[in-house]
Amino acid sequence: MTRLLAAGGLVVATAGRGWAAPGEGAPTPSAVTLSEISVVPAAPPVIPATDGPGASAGYVGGVTGIGGALLSVDAASAGLIGGAVLNARPVTRPGEVLEAVPGLIVTQHSGEGKANQYFLRGFNLDHGTDIAISVDGMPVNMRTHAHGQGYADLNFLIPELVGAVEYHKGPYFVRDGDFASAGSVRIDYLDTVRENLALTSIGSFGYKRALSIASAPLGEGTLLVAGEAQVYDGPWTVPDALRKLNGVARYSQGTALDGFAVTGMAYASRWTATNQIPERAVGAGLIGRYGTLNPTDGGDTARFSLSGRFSATDDTGITRASAYVIRYQMNLFNDFTYFLNDPVGGDQFHQLDQRVLGGGEVLHNFQGDLFGRPLEVEVGAQTRTDSIRVGLFNTAFRQYRSTVLDDRVLESSGALYLDTRVRWTEWLRTSVGVRADGYYADVRSDTPANSGRATDGIVNPKLGLVLGPWSDTEIYVNYGGGFHSNDARGVTATVDPASPLFNITRSPFLVPSTGYELGLRNRSIAGLETSLALFRLDFASENIFQGDTGTTEPSRPTRRFGVEWTNRYAVTPWLSLDGDLTITKARFSSYDPAGNRVPEAPTTIASAGVTFGEPLGWFGSLRVRYFGPRPLIEDNAIRSRATALLNGRIGYLFDTGVSVSLDVLNLTNSKADQITYAYVSRLPGEPAEGLIDRVFHPVEPTAVRLTIAGRF
Repeated sequence: MTRLLAAGGLVVATAGRGWAAPGEGAPTPSAVTLSEISVVPAAPPVIPATDGPGASAGYVGGVTGIGGALLSVDAASAGLIGGAVLNARPVTRPGEVLEAVPGLIVTQHSGEGKANQYFLRGFNLDHGTDIAISVDGMPVNMRTHAHGQGYADLNFLIPELVGAVEYHKGPYFVRDGDFASAGSVRIDYLDTVRENLALTSIGSFGYKRALSIASAPLGEGTLLVAGEAQVYDGPWTVPDALRKLNGVARYSQGTALDGFAVTGMAYASRWTATNQIPERAVGAGLIGRYGTLNPTDGGDTARFSLSGRFSATDDTGITRASAYVIRYQMNLFNDFTYFLNDPVGGDQFHQLDQRVLGGGEVLHNFQGDLFGRPLEVEVGAQTRTDSIRVGLFNTAFRQYRSTVLDDRVLESSGALYLDTRVRWTEWLRTSVGVRADGYYADVRSDTPANSGRATDGIVNPKLGLVLGPWSDTEIYVNYGGGFHSNDARGVTATVDPASPLFNITRSPFLVPSTGYELGLRNRSIAGLETSLALFRLDFASENIFQGDTGTTEPSRPTRRFGVEWTNRYAVTPWLSLDGDLTITKARFSSYDPAGNRVPEAPTTIASAGVTFGEPLGWFGSLRVRYFGPRPLIEDNAIRSRATALLNGRIGYLFDTGVSVSLDVLNLTNSKADQITYAYVSRLPGEPAEGLIDRVFHPVEPTAVRLTIAGRF
């Protein structure tokens, strides 16, 4: 990786094989433009050592603009990851590449077309609650979603198109709003690729994938197009039968500092799901480890988007603007409790979500001085509106039986933010910011008592302090307030839609959080970057997964303490090592006889890996990920087991541009669980009140995937 200062911004050059040096027959470096850091011109570069040897048959590199205006690193737990590093990881599913974010677990409890499950900083984030994910400035999290608040389906992600990933943890950053209390992940696609690519993969359990990416000059800009198709059955007794189509088209001109881009994306998939199953069903021989209790679970989804971004630089600083419109739909059929609620027809339900959402952001970075000290002031505004039809229906074998609810929701939000960053001395930098959010919802329910309108607002301070460097060490202090929104239907509802004779308590619209962090980052050993962060996060209400509905619901206030240790070591230009450890204590902070443990909150998450690669010739990686045991209910009487997974890759890049790689997933053939819950369900012949049991989704057995790619 090389660094170039240009036009008030910091440009990071990364080759498709990230370490390759120009002039050595290596690929031409690509450019990633980072957030401008003009207030710290005399400081050492604060770019994390997250780039390293490339180890992918399909990542060719290119040019992107990391569109944000945040400092690249202004907390010990924040960072930037290049696309080469992201693609060097052998993964089972596309969203799993985000495990490059230290401490983040991305897994699955259902069919491969469904959103992943995320874990970070002692949170079971379910399908995206409290982790804000965006792709090219467009939100992935869906609020007031049929399956769970903040549902973030990343299955449309094409990893080979990712230019850079910017991540933050904690509610310390003014551009982060809803769902960002645990952290945020911004993913930016490439504007152009260095070489065109055609790729095909084939593997165990019916895995087949084809991908093509190409870019070419058009007029004064560049046109990029990408197309992907994938099928996959998995090891399941009832095959997933995943069918997925995905496409991207982008036209861009200029640079990230002065230019624009217009992007269209289209994605659709359908699948059959093997959901989590109770241990007692396997123990009794009712089904096998990869079996299902309802072979008609599954779904389909589609997402179509049009987005644009614009940037311009003048004497006062840089202006950025972005806007998007997304059409999204999902049908999901699940049966998590079998015969608990309906002993005759079964408990399968259909969740429907159809929506159009649009929004955007505009910001300006003013650059000047304060009492002769370098000053940067960032002011911006964000807005988003969702027009939603969201439904819940009782079904049997995907056939309609009755309606529980069928609501229309209009939900709008707007935010203003201000951040002032000053470099007071060579060893002292501060950032002082504030963010104000306002929300409005209009719910038209088919149960009139649950219709209504709601408004809410919240103002949060954001403070940061950076001391140093001394002996190549910087110290970071961060404080900030954050929030997550609740499902708008829960904010206006007064009766249970399934039993309208029963009243229910309305949920607050916005739930505040408060975070604190003390950390350090050290680079005193050549090639090694190590960081340590101590954090605390208080939430006024935790969203907890409910097994009988498959959704998240508000619960009691919580407090988390934790420590994160992150290491990246570039041993040589062709060899890198990394290792991360997160330990968290999560507890409910109000008393309840049920107990004070937060269900599914992970205590320990760790990962380590070795990656090697040459411009031509051999490349590979070996990675281990540890997902520690978790309490599954409040009194800690039922716990999950730990999951340790080992994945590997070996490949070879020929001078013809052809590369071949082999991924081996779950090298040790571990029979651990992808995810584990504990809740009440009822199998045929069991008592009417059902039984509580561990309910698990197994890790797939050892699988291989062979990829052949051509660059031209």
